[in-house]
This record gives sequence, C-alpha cells and structure tokens, in this order.
Amino acid sequence: MKKNLSIIFACLSFCAMAQEKALPDASWDKLPRWRGFNLIDKLHLDWANGQFQEEDFKLISEFGFNFVRLPMDYRIWIVDGDWNKFDEKALKGIDQAVGWGGKYGIHVSINFHRAPGFSIAKPAESLSLWEDADALEACILHWAMFAKRYKGIPNSRLSFNLFNEPAGVTEGDYFKVVKAVCDAIRKEDPERLIISDGISAGSRPCSSLKELKVAQATRGYIPFEVTHYKAEWAYGSDKMQLPSWPKTKLTGILFGPEKEELQAPFIIKNTMPFKLKLRLRMDMVSDKSNLIVKADDKIVLSREFVNGPGKGEWKEAVYKPEYEKYQNVYDLEVFAEIPAGTKKISLENSVGDWMSIAELGVMAGGMEFNMKMEQIWGRNPVLLDFTSSGFKLVNKEEVLDRKWLWTQGVDPWKKLESEGVGVMIGEFGAYNKTPHDVVLAWMEDCLLNWKEAGWGWALWNFRGSFGILDSGRKDVKYEDFNGHKLDRKMLEMLQKY
Repeated sequence: MKKNLSIIFACLSFCAMAQEKALPDASWDKLPRWRGFNLIDKLHLDWANGQFQEEDFKLISEFGFNFVRLPMDYRIWIVDGDWNKFDEKALKGIDQAVGWGGKYGIHVSINFHRAPGFSIAKPAESLSLWEDADALEACILHWAMFAKRYKGIPNSRLSFNLFNEPAGVTEGDYFKVVKAVCDAIRKEDPERLIISDGISAGSRPCSSLKELKVAQATRGYIPFEVTHYKAEWAYGSDKMQLPSWPKTKLTGILFGPEKEELQAPFIIKNTMPFKLKLRLRMDMVSDKSNLIVKADDKIVLSREFVNGPGKGEWKEAVYKPEYEKYQNVYDLEVFAEIPAGTKKISLENSVGDWMSIAELGVMAGGMEFNMKMEQIWGRNPVLLDFTSSGFKLVNKEEVLDRKWLWTQGVDPWKKLESEGVGVMIGEFGAYNKTPHDVVLAWMEDCLLNWKEAGWGWALWNFRGSFGILDSGRKDVKYEDFNGHKLDRKMLEMLQKY
C-alpha cells in the first residue's frame, strides 16, 4: 500500500512539474506575455461572493490561454468583520483556485481589489491605507498570511498583485505602503513575484517602485467612452454619445487663464457668405469662466458663468473638495449672431479655470449643421472649416486610432520598461452596451499594440458583461457552449493575439 501511495504521489509530482514547465519563467524585470482573464467570483462581499469554478480554469486552458487574475475583497476571508481574524473555510476556496492553476497550466495572480483601508469600489473603507497605521498593519498581516500560505509555489505559477487601481494617493505615500507590504511578503517568501498597479487608478507608471523590485500593471480602458459606454456605475456614462472606432474627436473644453499653458481659441474658418447663427450647448464650468465669441476680430457675444451652491442657471451644483471649486453642470444653450462675410469665428475663455461645450451648431440657410463635442483633457481646441457641406476637421491629430492608443497607453510604460521593470495589462475590455463591431475593432488595435510591445494582458472578465461567456450583449449571435453563451468572434480575436 505504501509503495502504491509513493507511486501515486510521484505521478502527481511529475504532473505538477510538467504543468509548471509549460508556463514561462516570470520575474519582476521581465514578465511573460501572459494572455488570460480576470475571474471575479470573490470581487465584492455583497454582490460577487461566490466560489471559483474549476470549469473556468479548464476552459481557459483549452481555449489556449495561460493566465488568470483573481481580484478579491478581503472582507470575504475575515471573521465577523474583524480584519485580524481569518476564515479558514473561505481561504481554502482560494487555495483551490491556486491548485487549479497548477493543474491546468495557468498562472494565478492574487489581487486585493479591496484591501484593508482601500478600495476603488463602493463602499469606501472607514480608514485610509495611505494614512492610517492600523489599516497598513492589517494589510501587512493579510499579505504576510498569503505569502506564508503559498511559499514555495514557483513564480511561473503564482504572483501577488498588491492593490487594484490605487487612486487618491501621492507617489510618495504609495511607495511607503508598497515597501512595507513587500518587506512583509519577502520575510515569509523572499522570492515571491510581486506586481503593483500603477498610480492614478493604474493609468500612470510609478518609477520610484523600481528599487523595490516589483513589476507593474496598467489598464486598457481608453478611450473611456468606448470601454464604459452606458456603464451604470461610471459617472457621466449616460451622457456619452454612441461610440465608434476609429473616430474623430472634437474637444469642447475652453481653458481659461488659470491654465495658461493650455489656453487657446477654438477657430472655425468660414467660407459661407451669408449671415449665420451660432448655437452652443454649455456642458460644465469649473469655478467661473467668460465665453467670448468673435466674428473676425469683433466680439459678438460675451457671456459670464459664475458657479456657486444651491439653485442657479446651472442644472446641477457640484462641489469638488479636492479642488475647492464648484464644477457645475449647465446643459444650457447660448446663441451668437455671426454677420455676413465673416471669415473666422473664434471661441475663447477669458476668465478663470475651464468650461466645456457639449454641442456646436451653426444655422445657415434654414438648416443647422452640428457636431458633438467632448471633454478631452490636456489638449488645445481644434481647427474647423465650415463649408456648404458642413464641418471639416483640420487637425488630424484628433483622430483616435491604433496610433493614438500607442501614444496614450504604451509610450509612458515603454519608458518604465526601458528602466528594467516588467509591464503587463492587468485589465482591459469594453462593457456590453458598446456596439460589438466597435468593441472588436478597438480590441484588435489594443491587442496589436500589446503584441508589438511584448506585453501580456487579462480581459475583464471571463464570464460576464465584458467577457466571452454570458456577456448579455444584444447584438451578438451567441454559440451555445457547455451551458454558456459563447461570443465566438471575441474569443477568436483574443486567440489571434
């Protein structure tokens, strides 16, 4: 009997080694080009608190992928809300997932989507991980527990992704917390591979972490109006226009003298010989602004906007404590008469911070030509030609395409990678309200860029509203597959790259 058990254990050990060898080596300075998914079964105590499914690991492996990220809520594995007491039964469910990773040749990355003292999701934590010693002490306790629990599992099979999308924290405070957590992990397991999300919700690299020898993860959620169109939890998503890809964007932000480096007029070159009427639908104003409309060099409209609390000409008063300013929502139309023979129409903001215009319309000869405008930060307004056939964009740099995605989402991280830091895309995807053809066109440009960059990625999610299974899209012809609704086109797109 003992001999038979020895043979069984030897076979199991050999199988585990075979699976480990099937996975690429992984180190903080050179991450593999993993390809996979986020599994969100333990994402939130209140509305996503289930069990990981072995079927998911099996299917992910059979589809040809080798990575899963497990974004989790720490409240799921504590006892009666006490973050110093661990629930062994809940932890064994995570052990299972780690084991299935080994069984099916899949790298597992454990992530605290909610950590003691921090979450980008609601509700907010009562203490701040970045400021309160008790929260940091609890977070250290949790990560040290996982480090001890999984000590010895090769980095090819397991990594720790510390915090999901840190926001509202300075680079200095983030460094302090990451260092303390890394020290605790390495005290238990000196060789464990650690990955840290970039700051500003994962959108910006954090160069100072290099000395801690941790890799970094970014996000693939740009442009937001493509990835989060009509997402119920995303502020302003209900006001987004139907997305397309690639697309031409027209910025409606007019910066005032408080942002002098960005201040510039919005110019419309006019070829129409007769009198025009300009219509502007005002969107938001930060603090105060003054809209100036000029026909050639003559002022034809000067309109002041001054924010405050309570009721006003605005639709909604919104106070931003981080800026100590009101950024009110207006949804208000203003008009300007443009004399016949005008060659140039200019829009300027002569006072204050910034204002945004949601829609531009020009009425000519009994009909109106109009264009939607959007809040594009950090860019000067564009130049338009207005002719008998309508508007024509002159500034070609405002076209959003694969090149734009590279500039916005790859270039900053390539610089970090050149400093010897491994990089991956921890999450990306588009919500199920975005038209499917738009999602696939955008997704292919993202995947092409990341393949060229040599980076791995993980789709949010596998099963669910961003994923390839049971996504609930209204414009997809699903394939019945193992009791699920499979988005075959999206699957094949992912397999291709």
